[in-house]
Amino acid sequence: MPSAATAPTVTYPAPTSSSAAPPSTASGRIPVTAVPDGGVSSDDKDYILTHRPILSEVGQATWYTAPYKGRKSANGQVFSDDALTAAHRTLPMGSLIVVTNLTTRQASAMRISDRGPFVPDKILDLTIASAKSIGVYRAGTARVRIDVYQTPKPIDTGGRWCVQIGPIATERKAIKLKEELLDRYPTSRVIEFAGENSFWVRIRPEGDDRELAEAIARRMDSAEGTAYLTRLD
Repeated sequence: MPSAATAPTVTYPAPTSSSAAPPSTASGRIPVTAVPDGGVSSDDKDYILTHRPILSEVGQATWYTAPYKGRKSANGQVFSDDALTAAHRTLPMGSLIVVTNLTTRQASAMRISDRGPFVPDKILDLTIASAKSIGVYRAGTARVRIDVYQTPKPIDTGGRWCVQIGPIATERKAIKLKEELLDRYPTSRVIEFAGENSFWVRIRPEGDDRELAEAIARRMDSAEGTAYLTRLD
């Protein structure tokens, strides 16, 4: 079934008052990380046949669709229901993966082009095409194994990281939390933004540093909303 909590596209406005947090050393906009037309290419499939996975992960997957036509995925390209792509919170954008439905044993190659799912018990959000390719579309959710074959950037080092908090029921509550977090983390960029049916707050620590983001995520109170460590690039 569609997930309502996959990350919407977000832009970062310039500060409008002296109380706003100063920008981090990284620019607000993340460069586009293109994936092939349709999600995977014939070269991708050949690569999978001749290489071993570099990382594997098991968990629950679901599927999602864009709330409006022309929505951009987090990698900067226009979202397509027909592309063999998926959303993951922390794998580098553009990663080449094979996803196996552990119930039906159906498997398919796809690329990471989006961020999510932002629900605690799911690790992967599939496009409609990806969900159909491994037998998840009708079921709505399934236990899967993700085998990572290739990443454009290192998994364990570097990257540009943030903490995303939500879902939050009202814009007023999201703005209140943003103001509290700006006071708590004055060197971070903090914004609130609307999702499909809720609001979210995002904290980008100075330099989009992973260790700082991890420390913030650990300190977040569950009463403020669920905190998700998320990679932006």
